[in-house]
Amino acid sequence: MAGLLLLGFVYFIVGRAAIVRNGAQTAADAAALAAAHDAREQLRERWLGVIDDPAQWQQFAMGNGYDPDSACQKAAAFAVRNAAEVKGCSRTKFGFKVTVHSADTVGDSVVPDAANQRAVASAVAVIEPRCWFDPPKPTEEPEPPTSPPAEPEEKPEPILGLVCDGSPQDIDPEDPVLPDVADLFRIRLTRDDE
Repeated sequence: MAGLLLLGFVYFIVGRAAIVRNGAQTAADAAALAAAHDAREQLRERWLGVIDDPAQWQQFAMGNGYDPDSACQKAAAFAVRNAAEVKGCSRTKFGFKVTVHSADTVGDSVVPDAANQRAVASAVAVIEPRCWFDPPKPTEEPEPPTSPPAEPEEKPEPILGLVCDGSPQDIDPEDPVLPDVADLFRIRLTRDDE
């Protein structure tokens, strides 16, 4: 009878450890996704800030130009919401790797020091650009007119060269509207640092 009770207790501890570990993995996934989402929002905002300067577009189309510290702060906030604490948040080549420790422990058990053991989990979220930008070829500067132009100044032409998932996007410099942020970048979890 004592053996059955011990066996049941061991199964309980193993089950509790699995729950704590799964909770930590959920927290790591949420934190990594939060970091990637924050970076994606930053990219779009900064892109809108230079919308009338196509020479700067390529860095944003490639997923460059965001503050990783801000993204990691978002990761930390999401980890806390999921009963965990961020122990590491770093930028990878294409996104973020986040490592968390669970706030919960396995609890009292016959296993020495198990009561203080916290689960550790990591997750990587990548930001994949869905667009590319081929800047228009520079045109030759026209010769300055000898007299002031008689006609009113022409309206600026649309900015061409942005293609998202194979669909060309024409941007009006006077009323710039970029595609939705989810159309610009895809976010997904992966277990690799890619």
